[in-house]
Amino acid sequence: MPSLSADERAALRDSVHRLLADRSTEADVRRAMETETGYDEALWRQLAEMGIAGLLIDEAHGGAGAGPLELEAVMEEAGAALLCGPLVASGVLAAALLDALGDAEANARLLPGMAAGTTIATAALTDERGTWDEDGVGVTAAANDRLDGAASYVLHAQNADVLLVLATAPGGLAVFEVDPKGEGVIVTPLPTFDHTLRLAKVVLEAAPGRRLKGARPAWEAVRQALDLTLVALAGEQAGGARRVLDFTVDYAKTRIQFGRAIGSFQAIKHMAADLLLESESSISAARNAAQKLAEGAPDAAEAVALAAFACADAFSTTAANAVQMHGGIAFTWAHPAHLYLRRARADAQLFGAPAYHRERYLEALGA
Repeated sequence: MPSLSADERAALRDSVHRLLADRSTEADVRRAMETETGYDEALWRQLAEMGIAGLLIDEAHGGAGAGPLELEAVMEEAGAALLCGPLVASGVLAAALLDALGDAEANARLLPGMAAGTTIATAALTDERGTWDEDGVGVTAAANDRLDGAASYVLHAQNADVLLVLATAPGGLAVFEVDPKGEGVIVTPLPTFDHTLRLAKVVLEAAPGRRLKGARPAWEAVRQALDLTLVALAGEQAGGARRVLDFTVDYAKTRIQFGRAIGSFQAIKHMAADLLLESESSISAARNAAQKLAEGAPDAAEAVALAAFACADAFSTTAANAVQMHGGIAFTWAHPAHLYLRRARADAQLFGAPAYHRERYLEALGA
């Protein structure tokens, strides 16, 4: 997969960091997550202008033509800033799926708008069981490309202009392009523990679809897109864990009890050391998975599965312990630690729970 030079990657990351430091503050996040769409459309346009919405999209279609290393670096910054938006849905999962399928006509028609941020696409891949495997596909397609069934946990389906629906069709699995506002399509928002997250259930009742041509089997393309999405999610989790560690350590240095900063207490020191280990380990796992995918390494599947469960666990552990280290104030909805805890718990379930990815890791190892 293509990638930028180390200097170019550092410059990209710095640009994203500065933009999000200015436009995705805690106040911005709280304001955006309570809107109908769940994100700041002006910030989304700015990210698109920087090339972030089209980071993985080929330059021929208006994208940046970058790869997993750049994606992971950007997502660390997105996780640290609790970015609200359809980046994972459209810029990662849907873009990667279209690229993996290789339908030239569909790519020429859809990818330029996705790269520009004017078209939001998302993928509907699993049913209510959320198994994220071939057996979990809940949509069927008739010979006339009419779709029936339901898909759940669809990122930003309520904001999407295009749905990419995985369905069991005559002859096997296939991906269909569906208009979310078209005939026979019902999109129902789902309640989420993390208010910065938008999920929906999509019900299809004889809904017309356009079957996308595939240069490879549909599930192989979906698996490739999911692996890239898991790397993005791992980067987000690693970035979030690091940010939580940083503001928790700052608090421990300045919070005075019994005439001393609480960071001088042995118990707090031990907790902080544990969180540092969790944070650094998650960063290493996420970056290693991105590197393996970029190289096309034979053990890439192992690295992705490892990052998927390790980063999820690290973010959840760091966020939960940070709440404890802050004391009672962090148990309130008004404290930022609460936002990160909710993001951590939601991210840990998005594309399969950590236990599922542990099983994938063991399978990849041949255990």
